[in-house]
Amino acid sequence: MSFAWLKRYMPRGLYGRAALILLLPVISVLVVVSVVSVQRLIEGVTKQMTTATAREVRLVLDPRSEPRDAAILAISVNSISQSAVPSTDIRSWYDFSGIIVIREFSRLLPTLRAVSLADSQLVSLYIQTEDGPIEVRFDRRRVSAANPHQLFVNMAVFGALMTLVAFLYLRNQLRPITRLAKAAAAFGRGERVTYRPAGANEVRAAGLAFVSMRARIERQIEQRTLMLSGVSHDMRTPLTRLRLSLAMLDDDEEREPMLRDVRDMERLLDEFLAFARDAAEGETELIDPAALIRQIVQDCERARIPATLYKIVGEGEVRLREAGIRRAVENLIGNAVRYGTRAEVSMRLTDKSLRIRVEDDGPGIPPDRREEATRAFTRLEPGRNQDKGTGVGLGLSIAADVARVHGGSLRLGQSDRLGGLCADIVIAR
Repeated sequence: MSFAWLKRYMPRGLYGRAALILLLPVISVLVVVSVVSVQRLIEGVTKQMTTATAREVRLVLDPRSEPRDAAILAISVNSISQSAVPSTDIRSWYDFSGIIVIREFSRLLPTLRAVSLADSQLVSLYIQTEDGPIEVRFDRRRVSAANPHQLFVNMAVFGALMTLVAFLYLRNQLRPITRLAKAAAAFGRGERVTYRPAGANEVRAAGLAFVSMRARIERQIEQRTLMLSGVSHDMRTPLTRLRLSLAMLDDDEEREPMLRDVRDMERLLDEFLAFARDAAEGETELIDPAALIRQIVQDCERARIPATLYKIVGEGEVRLREAGIRRAVENLIGNAVRYGTRAEVSMRLTDKSLRIRVEDDGPGIPPDRREEATRAFTRLEPGRNQDKGTGVGLGLSIAADVARVHGGSLRLGQSDRLGGLCADIVIAR
């Protein structure tokens, strides 16, 4: 039997699940103890006491007994009129033991007409005799235990107290896990928060492994940045000399193709430098994404790049790294106009997410190669137009990295309006 449907009702957070694990046994024990108490204490004891009292009532009503017997048994017997007899049994809705009292008296006293438990201290029996109806009154403690609800009150109070104590202890055990989760999530967004392993041995071991992993990744990123920055910087000097030498040539037909090759090499170096810079550089700040998108499109128009603003939906500020978002959107626009004739940019801001979309009318990317396209140094020119320029396969990779450090993702699809590639940067708020 599958219990998969229960997952939708389970708490998502660690504290919620821990509280559920803690409360379920406590509540189960309370329910079992309550059921046993009702069956044994309330029902069993009340039944025995009611049976004994019913025998005493029969003894008092026996014509052969002496009048002093009623006084000895602390039972009051009074003659009443027919109109004073209740038409039905009387008890409070919360008086569970009264149900058993009424049931047992009705079974043991055949001439009983009604039972009144309106007064919590007294029991009134209305019995029909040959001389007319009589009222038999005696203390309620003769037929049921005094304050039977105290057991449930004590169970509830001490159960809540022990649950609170256990939850406080459990919270101290869960706090190192939540701190580790927050540190890991922050590192995934490119932020570094102070974290010191603590807690139980298993949690401490996981924390030490995370700290070691974070240090190793940071060293690799630093080495990659230094390597690419050094290579790109060292290559600019000979390229500058080569450009100056070509500028001195008199033959324009030979000079222009070689200058174009130099410009392509400089553009490739710029892409290497952009990739070498970490996507998480800079601090996040509250910015207006709509204003940023409008500014990026205006800069493209001034640079005579065929990019237009299609639609902006929603207003507000979002905590972003402005330089990273600008670089990602510019890379998507550059890819769009390289493999198509135009690019259209749109933005949608909701309470839950920010979506920046760039569409083009180019050949697009096949669905089975879209994941491969976001990897660094991956070129898909066999499936796209090579006549529009060359690249090193870093545009989509940089955009994906920027989206990832913001806690989002880069999604590639097909544009329904333009027919080419549709690239979405989706960031949760």
